[in-house]
Amino acid sequence: MTLGFRSFVAGAIMLGALSVSATAARAADIVDTAVAAGQFKTLVAAAKAAGVVPVLKSKGPFTVFAPTDAAFAALPPGTVEDLLKPKNKGKLAAILKYHVIPGAVKSGDVAGKKLSVKTAQGQKVDVDGTFFGVQVNDAHVVQADIVASNGVIHVIDKVLLPPAKAPMHH
Repeated sequence: MTLGFRSFVAGAIMLGALSVSATAARAADIVDTAVAAGQFKTLVAAAKAAGVVPVLKSKGPFTVFAPTDAAFAALPPGTVEDLLKPKNKGKLAAILKYHVIPGAVKSGDVAGKKLSVKTAQGQKVDVDGTFFGVQVNDAHVVQADIVASNGVIHVIDKVLLPPAKAPMHH
């Protein structure tokens, strides 16, 4: 399974933009859907580095707020590279799990509502569907309801960072 997934990722990266138009007849899982979309290379690399791919490939269902590569690129310089280091695996996993909500939540479920939803990381995100579109904390959902076999992906324009439980040490 992992070997096939690795070669699929390698193939998708080599194909680049071509893989975006190719959609499988049956719904792919969240990870394969993100890979095929082509705008989540950082997210997929981070999920692999953090060891959360098996979770995202499991039955679910999950709702994933997926930051684009541009959202990761907007973090302070060096942040992503630092998070991808093996010593920061736990921190990276916590950040990624903060983007995951148990259950499949579609945009229609939150339209006109303000919710505080517990994430897989344990802390809550504020989901606000009372404006035009949906906001998650300070990120905007730029593309909603990408259905995968084990959940739903909502594309967001910012990386969600869990609120610090204790003062950060630099």
